[in-house]
Amino acid sequence: MTGKKLLPVLLMAFAIPVFAQREDLRLIPYRKGDLWGYAAADKSILIKPEYSEANLFYAGFASVKKGDKYGYINRDGKVVIPFKFYVAKPFRVGYFPKGGKILTADDLEDDQKKILFAGASLRKDGYEICINTKGETMPKCPAIPENSAPEINKPSTVTIESNYSTIQKSDLFDKITGDYKLLAGADETYYIATRNNNYGVFNNKFEVIVPFEYSAIEKIKIGAMNYLVAEKNGLKGVFFGNGSPYITVENNKVQHIAAKNAENYFIISRDGKTGIKDMKHNYVVEMKYAGIMYDSTGGFIVTNDNNLTGFWFLNNFMLEPKYSMVKVLPGGEYVKVKLPNGKWGYVNSSGIEFFEE
Repeated sequence: MTGKKLLPVLLMAFAIPVFAQREDLRLIPYRKGDLWGYAAADKSILIKPEYSEANLFYAGFASVKKGDKYGYINRDGKVVIPFKFYVAKPFRVGYFPKGGKILTADDLEDDQKKILFAGASLRKDGYEICINTKGETMPKCPAIPENSAPEINKPSTVTIESNYSTIQKSDLFDKITGDYKLLAGADETYYIATRNNNYGVFNNKFEVIVPFEYSAIEKIKIGAMNYLVAEKNGLKGVFFGNGSPYITVENNKVQHIAAKNAENYFIISRDGKTGIKDMKHNYVVEMKYAGIMYDSTGGFIVTNDNNLTGFWFLNNFMLEPKYSMVKVLPGGEYVKVKLPNGKWGYVNSSGIEFFEE
């Protein structure tokens, strides 16, 4: 192990998403001035602010900083590992394989074999070790084998090319690039095709439902329905699968988002302004922002013209852009924000700020 890198076995453990540590959001880091403590969801102080840095709780422990060193406290606010580390990462679960054998799924579900550990450094150069819940250096770092993660063993995606040789060729099209039905089991089939390098759509009655005048047409499935994203002269829009207009082809950007709340949205940009529409064609976020980006943890990061950021929570609460940076916590109920003065704080999906100057 050299420099600031952990043992390879530890790096492997940190890379496995299925066993990643989860934040305990019952205690939220709370900043008062320059000092940090912890508060409950209603903003009542549970651990008084006395630290220069306070991080989220994982597995009952949180790393906090006094002076230039970190230690760990428990949920009662008691220091359980002294302030002696220059790096103090969250605690997480690992395993020690017995005799070099490969761990099975049963092993990984056995609580008796789980080991809590954290990456930490006693040195200013960041050279990391693994510590146990007493703060003692472990002789080696626990690990989780890569083949234990279901994501590693997912079947490969297979692309099947359709054979359209049975479709009668005519002056209608040059090449078919895709097909779909409005709903599963429907009789009518629709074909995306090209003619003279332009895209259009026709049905199995050879009726053109989207004229051959687009530079691109791509089908997207939303729920049980198929939609078409079309582009013409650099502008984009959306059609229903039957060819009826849904979002007019006049936008610089149309991006479909399948959000974590099981709802679907479109990020739409036009003339330098961006907003969000729901599937009922309503703007849930006004088209007035410089940029909007979906965060896969849940919610949308919003940027205004002066490059300050905010956040649209999936409960429809808009945190207006006034921060220099927004980081979303898993679950999408809290964000960590950086104020223009350089200080950090936490805000929840009701707009409650867990900090005060």
